[in-house]
Formats: sequence, structure tokens, C-alpha cells
Amino acid sequence: MIRYIRYAFLAALAVVLITVALANRAMVTLHLLPEGLSGFLGYSWQVSLPLFIVIFLGVIGGVLIGFFWEWMREHRLRAEGKRAKKAAIELSREVQTLKAKDARPGDDVLALLEDGR
Repeated sequence: MIRYIRYAFLAALAVVLITVALANRAMVTLHLLPEGLSGFLGYSWQVSLPLFIVIFLGVIGGVLIGFFWEWMREHRLRAEGKRAKKAAIELSREVQTLKAKDARPGDDVLALLEDGR
């Protein structure tokens, strides 16, 4: 069921993207620097592209910037989780060491703990 919903969503997205591309086929010129500044520096880089490519590249660039921003924002949480996992592993090893050191063959309490009853 979910697979069909995903296919329907992808088909609708494809129709929307194709419609936007067909409606924005006019060529636009992108300049690296404003006219006055490029004349002053003597360097003028420009490229002509269809408008829909500029729109799609802008959307993709915005999504990538958003992903990076979120990744940087959650760095503290990832680091805290890594520290907690490391502490849990260390405590587990310490418990195993203490169980092995204090265990005696006739110790019923430790035998119950190890059996998990």
C-alpha cells in the first residue's frame, strides 16, 4: 500500500517538475559580479541557462544548505549520545568484572542474578 502511495507521489512530483520546466524555458544570463564592479575589476564571468535550471539549482542548493545547517545544529546531540554510549559500555564491563571477581561457587545470590530469575 505504502509503495503505491510513494509511486503516486513520485509521479505527481514528476508532473509538477516537468510543468515548471516547460513553463520556464526562456534563457537567462547569470553574472558573477554586478556590471559596475565587473567593469572596475576587468573580469566578467557570465553564463546563459534556461530559467528552470536556475530554479531547480536554487532549490537543490537551498535543500543542501538546510541539511548542512541541521547537521551542524545537531552536533551537540550526537556528541552527547556518543559519550553516553561509551559510558554505558564502560559500566557494563565494570559490572562484568565485579561479578567475576566476587563470584564464589556456592554464592546463591549471584547465581540468581546471572540466571536472570
